[in-house]
Amino acid sequence: MAAVSSWNLVFTRPSKQRSLSSSSSSSLSWARSLPSFPSKSHLRFAPGASRAASPTVLSLLDAKPTVLVTEKLGEAGLDLLRAFANVDCSYNLSPEELCTKISLCDALIVRSGTRVTREVFESSGGRLKVVGRAGVGIDNVDVSAATEHGCLVVNAPAANTIAAAEHGIALLASMARNIAQADASVKAGKWQRNKYVGVSLVAKTLAIMGFGKVGSEVARRAKGLGMHVIVHDPYAPADRARAIGVEMVSFDEAISTADFISLHMPLTPATSKVLNDNVFAKMKKGVRIVNVARGGVIDEEALLRALDSGIVAQAALDVFTEEPPPQDSKLVQHENVTVTPHLGASTTEAQEGVAIEIADAVIRALKGELAATAVNAPMVPAEVISELTPYVDLAEKLGRLATQLVAGGSGIKSVKVGFASARGPDDLDTRLLRAMVTKGLIEPISSVFVNLVNADFIAKQRGLRITEERIVLDGSPENPLEYIQVQIANVESKFASAMSESGEISVEGKVKDGKPHLTKVGSFGVDVSLEGSLILCRQIDQPGMIGKVGGILGEENVNVNYMSVGRTAPGKQAIMTIGVDEEPSRETLMAIGEIPAIEEFVFLKL
Repeated sequence: MAAVSSWNLVFTRPSKQRSLSSSSSSSLSWARSLPSFPSKSHLRFAPGASRAASPTVLSLLDAKPTVLVTEKLGEAGLDLLRAFANVDCSYNLSPEELCTKISLCDALIVRSGTRVTREVFESSGGRLKVVGRAGVGIDNVDVSAATEHGCLVVNAPAANTIAAAEHGIALLASMARNIAQADASVKAGKWQRNKYVGVSLVAKTLAIMGFGKVGSEVARRAKGLGMHVIVHDPYAPADRARAIGVEMVSFDEAISTADFISLHMPLTPATSKVLNDNVFAKMKKGVRIVNVARGGVIDEEALLRALDSGIVAQAALDVFTEEPPPQDSKLVQHENVTVTPHLGASTTEAQEGVAIEIADAVIRALKGELAATAVNAPMVPAEVISELTPYVDLAEKLGRLATQLVAGGSGIKSVKVGFASARGPDDLDTRLLRAMVTKGLIEPISSVFVNLVNADFIAKQRGLRITEERIVLDGSPENPLEYIQVQIANVESKFASAMSESGEISVEGKVKDGKPHLTKVGSFGVDVSLEGSLILCRQIDQPGMIGKVGGILGEENVNVNYMSVGRTAPGKQAIMTIGVDEEPSRETLMAIGEIPAIEEFVFLKL
């Protein structure tokens, strides 16, 4: 069960310590960023009119806000909207028509077919306050432009979970029994019973790659079919797997032992083309693959080669790197591939659920309430942004470093964020910084967007308990913070030296000359600018180490932008922290690891 995020404030001075508990709400009202809706006595300018226009171009406003719906939405959602607002359902608008109409609207609801560009926000003249995406992806919405124009963007990520899981199971069974191919054969006048002999699902091993909402539901259904289910997700809680009765395994074990593989991971830089030639080569010959996640997680050319060689017996694909795929796609036309046109969420029930979910989110946002599915933050006062900007960057990067240091297994459950400052608790609002740490912890391993609006909700949803520690320092309160510390408890580390004496992964940083710096890893003091990427090495402290590592990087044309060494004592252990502008090749990293004095190392992307 997800644990509620809690914020326990511990104030520490050099000589004494006192504790306070925070009773403030974890949500932050942003109603002040939305002007009140105009009354009937207020006037508006007709489209295209200048502010110097004569009264003949002016018209009266309704008391209700106006919501523009540009693509078909379920009636249940429309009914909710109509009870609160004036609803304009105008489908198939051209970009020019949308830009003309948007200046009369307070909210816009779209699906995937309408592009909400910067021009749309500019054309709204500041009136558009909410864009609702009826579905999960927001690729068609310019979120940066929305934020710049003070417009909240919300989506509907939960309603289609069951539909996507059911479609995954449908493809699994259809592929195993050659349903699509046999159907086409019979309709062509053939009767080829021997050609389309299938395989049974019972007692077969299904590897679920990505154990989020959809992956969990697929696991439940696959167990009902008598399959042996294993799952891989380095950040999923182990107790969720135990509750469903499935086994959590490593990536290599999952792909090498599975008879069937079902993909449910988000598309991130880490998962892009995660199924490639090297990975296919490790699979059991005759494996069958289902993908209802994102097309980009499979290298489609590599999959085609694996199908032709017989490593992959069959594939069932609902998503593609390019949608729709080219008509002459060899992968789509392959005899052993079953395809559907991105139907994962396409059930009557799911569409109604998405309509209700997005309508509720838009209505709440128009009322000035927090929307749990918001994907961008409300406007933040300029003076706060000016002061906290470098610390915002530091907070996110410390979170990114910490989450990458976690080894797979039980997942992240408990995080402590420490803020050291000479300011009193009432003079330092750390909610934005706390949200950015959460963003850094979650976004590298997830497709969700984390910001000030939804950080606490996302943390709670993932069972992530965060505590906040305030370390009150003596001195001038001129700067908001002296340093930020992130500690992750009850996990294993990819880099043992990142563990503190009390057993947590611990990283610490501060702002120097306006830029974020890493100043501590575990118990080792370091000093490296958080730019580009990092290499952390634990080594025996001896002469020539900097030259050896620098030489290897130089030979591969990898530029070092920063380097520091922290040690316990001369001739003992030391930590070398190296900032690099380019990502070193696997061979370069292996060469560094083969230096006899280096005991462990890790490469981290920022």
